[in-house]
Amino acid sequence: MSTDFASLPLSAAQLHNLKELGYTQMRPIQAQSLPAILEGKDVRGQAETGSGKTLAFGLGIVQKINPAFFGAQGIVLCPTRELADQVAQQIRKLARALNNIKVLTLCGGSALRPQIESLKHGAHIIVGTPGRVLDLLRGQHLDLSHINVFVLDEADRMMDMGFFDDIGEISQATPLRKQTLFFSATFPEHILKISEGFQRNPITVEMSPEAVNHNLDHLFFVTTPENRFADCARLLKHYRPVSTLAFCNTKVQCEELADYLNHQGIVSLVLHGDMDQRDREDVLVQFINRSCSVLVATDVAARGLDIDTLDAIINVELTPNVATHIHRIGRTGRKEAKGLALNLVTDKEKYRAERIEKNIDLPVTWLDLPAQGKQKPLNPPMRTICIRGGKKEKLRPGDILGTLTKDLGLPGSVVGKINIYDFVSFVAIERKLAEETIEKLRKTNIKGKQWMMRFMDT
Repeated sequence: MSTDFASLPLSAAQLHNLKELGYTQMRPIQAQSLPAILEGKDVRGQAETGSGKTLAFGLGIVQKINPAFFGAQGIVLCPTRELADQVAQQIRKLARALNNIKVLTLCGGSALRPQIESLKHGAHIIVGTPGRVLDLLRGQHLDLSHINVFVLDEADRMMDMGFFDDIGEISQATPLRKQTLFFSATFPEHILKISEGFQRNPITVEMSPEAVNHNLDHLFFVTTPENRFADCARLLKHYRPVSTLAFCNTKVQCEELADYLNHQGIVSLVLHGDMDQRDREDVLVQFINRSCSVLVATDVAARGLDIDTLDAIINVELTPNVATHIHRIGRTGRKEAKGLALNLVTDKEKYRAERIEKNIDLPVTWLDLPAQGKQKPLNPPMRTICIRGGKKEKLRPGDILGTLTKDLGLPGSVVGKINIYDFVSFVAIERKLAEETIEKLRKTNIKGKQWMMRFMDT
């Protein structure tokens, strides 16, 4: 099987675009699914986040777009806003091979009115979450009668979140004769039956299960339901990872754990599906900037997060799904850094640990919980300053870095990530210097003017 993009029936402009984007050879999911996708067949693909599936179905959509017709011709439904944003960005890059292709993201947590106004001007490709897409469809702001390609991305997650009826209603608003692409990390029997209801004779593409990351310590500790949070804090204070992703199985559990950890002197933030987009972005900026020690999230909220450096993950409650466990622990121990996977298990949950031990090629080490002792608070190394100015005011990372290093005399080593958005910018500063730095920065010109600013954690 050829892995060269040139072996596919793609235009010269698209092949050049792929080369410009750095795509030289197809990844396995692409090589196995793209020939069928480009032939217009329905495809049922099993693939995890990060496997390259977005490029596969993205190319399928872009190839069927008529740029001259400003109506929705392709739609992708995703379980979360973060994933929808990532998918939309990828498709926009693929659409560079054509002229004037509009990709519109429609997700809850953002104001409805601007999305309605954008739809009035037309869009070729829609990427969104089922709830918001259905709201716009019912309000007659969205016309799906010209859809050629209908994609369900991470279908298993959407079904677990209760979106089945919404997806069915959205599908009914699209033409009967269309191409339907169905991507899911797992295909349990109920997902297969749902697929059969949406697709015609689909081609099935199954990737081998996600490889187990062996570059980590896989440690298990017995806890009790009433001590679960306290034991989580005890492990964090003992092992003292700089950045930890803590997995809970419900939104309520996430909120309660984050509150508990903060009271224990462990700077923690929570990420769940009911937060609006701006709050979610603020949380992620602080965590990625290393201004927050622990990010508490469900699997759904954490799906697709692109976090390079993660010292540890902690399963506050074991998942019953082995594939999900592999995906969770695979987030630590990347890029040759040794990872740490901590797991809390009650007596009633030991069967889950036994299933994990039996089904994955990674040693399970059972340890006693560390002694309480006098444990210091777990403070993150950085604090993040939010500056009320961004791309719209022509601010660039170099402007902020230059002010900090040249005007304020800070060594570059104490300055962390700098993120520039449309109307705000974020810069991480080493914690012990943060207070002094923000006081000086408020009195200093950045690009010729003084800006309002504040710490993200106050």
